[in-house]
Amino acid sequence: MNLQAYLTRIDYHGSLQPTVETLCALHRAHLYTIPYENLDIHLGHKLTLDPDHIYHKIVEERRGGWCYEMNGLFSQALRQMGFDVTLLGSSVGSPAQGGVEGDLDHLILLVQVDKQPWLADVGFGKGLLDPIPLQVGEIQQNYLHYRLEQEGENWYFHNQPEGGPGFGFTLLPRTYAGFASRCHELQTSPDSGFVRTTVCHRFTADGLVSLRGAILKRVAARGVEEEEIQTLERYRSVINTVFGLDATLADQLWDGVEERHRKWKEQAT
Repeated sequence: MNLQAYLTRIDYHGSLQPTVETLCALHRAHLYTIPYENLDIHLGHKLTLDPDHIYHKIVEERRGGWCYEMNGLFSQALRQMGFDVTLLGSSVGSPAQGGVEGDLDHLILLVQVDKQPWLADVGFGKGLLDPIPLQVGEIQQNYLHYRLEQEGENWYFHNQPEGGPGFGFTLLPRTYAGFASRCHELQTSPDSGFVRTTVCHRFTADGLVSLRGAILKRVAARGVEEEEIQTLERYRSVINTVFGLDATLADQLWDGVEERHRKWKEQAT
């Protein structure tokens, strides 16, 4: 990958020394500028683990991605800067499953800095804002509260309340290719939440903004605000101005989004 192009994409102009300060600054810069999104699934495009394709999509086409793409790209950038990065797998919403085939729902990163392991994750959508030391305890980042627990070889990350479920994991190193089967399953199975609805998430200076289907939610220290998107014009505006994506994506997605939202409202009444 072209490291400088990636740094330009995330609007990062700081130090490239492999320090904790650099790691944290890069982590925030990535989350502030690149949205978590699964739109390709609903556009009929295959999500792959090909590094060149992911780089082209996120950096050159200025799109976002999901965990396999976001943390895959982030790990490449960190390694080019001299960071010691290990890929880990995790099981979303449940304790670690263990074994070579388990814990592949979500790709996370273990980064060693000055002999201290740090958990980094720019691919959970509404998860961590900053990397955290791999140690048991409570974590506060701005107004967001997290917790990390350990039982034997199993760890569990409790996400902040508005972020949804956490994930269980072990420190078993993974290969990037090892996530291929689960990556395929999550984008093709009718039982997958990624298949059932479109999502976009992004951190902002004062909190989080999330678009799930036709519901836009803003989360900040002052509380939560929701808006129901009712027109293509508004959907295009949100995709473009809130998440920094090409507004023409909305033209291809809106009919499906609107239909799923209508059915959801009918079932809820």
